[in-house]
Amino acid sequence: MKTENKVLMKQAREALSGKWGLAVGTFLVYMLLMCGLQIIPVAGYIASLIIAGPMGVGIAIFSMSISRNKEARLSQIFDGFEKFGVSLVAYLLMLLFIILWMLLLIVPGIIAAISYSQTFFIIADDNSIGSMEAINKSKKMMDGYKWKYFCLCLRFIGWALLCILTLGIGFLWLGPYMMVSYAKFYDDIK
Repeated sequence: MKTENKVLMKQAREALSGKWGLAVGTFLVYMLLMCGLQIIPVAGYIASLIIAGPMGVGIAIFSMSISRNKEARLSQIFDGFEKFGVSLVAYLLMLLFIILWMLLLIVPGIIAAISYSQTFFIIADDNSIGSMEAINKSKKMMDGYKWKYFCLCLRFIGWALLCILTLGIGFLWLGPYMMVSYAKFYDDIK
């Protein structure tokens, strides 16, 4: 194993130090866009399905900028639209594959989702990669690290429960913390 999860989380907190305001504001805009579209019947659902991939890549770009101590900007969450085709196809393929694995049972679906978890970071990091290539690269990267990633995700469950007690407001802080931790995980296994 490479770096321990608790060390990755500590590194994420250190990377976010002094940038919490920017991170919370960015995640607020991201959540408002993604959840706001869901309010509109049918058309909103279709629109959110179309922009989920590019926005996922954008939030990965933003999180990696913070993680790597580079200049982070709110506008980075829209940078995924520069890779619109690749990110949209990758998102739809991941969704399809996870649903197909879920048809077998819940556990294979969770394992598939973990296998594909690095796809948006890979697309954010490599301008020349294709959708299926990014998914396959994510699956290869996660060989031997699925349990470590699952345990990293579990570390946030307590925080998520506390966020629910704040009527969801706490998720504005938890979201950046989680995503920067995942970016640290990505850089660690890359």
